[in-house]
Amino acid sequence: MGHEFEATDVAEVDATPEQVWDAIATGPGIDSWFMGRNEVEGGTGGVVRGAFGGYKPEYRIREWDPLEKLVYGSDPAPDGRKIAYEFLIEGRAGGSTVLRCVTSGFLPGDDWEDEFEAMTTGNELFFRTLVEYVTHFAGRAAVPVTAFGPPVGDWPAAWARLGTALGLSSRPAEGDRALDGVVYAANDQTVGIRTADAMLRFIKGFHGPLVASHHVFTPGADAETEEKTWSDWLTRVFD
Repeated sequence: MGHEFEATDVAEVDATPEQVWDAIATGPGIDSWFMGRNEVEGGTGGVVRGAFGGYKPEYRIREWDPLEKLVYGSDPAPDGRKIAYEFLIEGRAGGSTVLRCVTSGFLPGDDWEDEFEAMTTGNELFFRTLVEYVTHFAGRAAVPVTAFGPPVGDWPAAWARLGTALGLSSRPAEGDRALDGVVYAANDQTVGIRTADAMLRFIKGFHGPLVASHHVFTPGADAETEEKTWSDWLTRVFD
């Protein structure tokens, strides 16, 4: 059966169109708010490549209008699966910018609901992280950090355990103070924390583990070292 979808996110941010464009149209920019490691071959017909664990998607750039519009997406798979991202940028008087992101595509099969829920909650976190990035870290490039924890069998208990590890009395909620920062996003499957030098994100993995998908802005940060540190942390908390 499958499911065709389209979702729109909009925010006015305290950043210039140039800063927003750098965030969405360059590898270091995307590294600083999306997931995994990314590279961009700019221009219409170019490619956006990602790497997150063993997942390595490629998206063809369909529209490239610097400071105004960027559209890229995957080619349809044999089963019809596809996804596309459209970013629209509108500068405002006073230096702010309105950013609109439209995510659309098709999920195949009769069991698309769980994947759609995971994608929807994940995209909510990614857009919120993009807004936090251009608001608080514009012009800085992050080291993307990806670490996988042990398999989780009881998710309500796991989220409560995460809260305890962060010094909270319950599951993290938006506005909570944790790790010398603030929880800027929280939904059923994700938590995002902004500190002075990082955005730390915890995501319910689609196939079992809790995933740390962080962005570290500390000068000299090393991805391999950070990933081992967070992998060990997840094991201590959830094993």
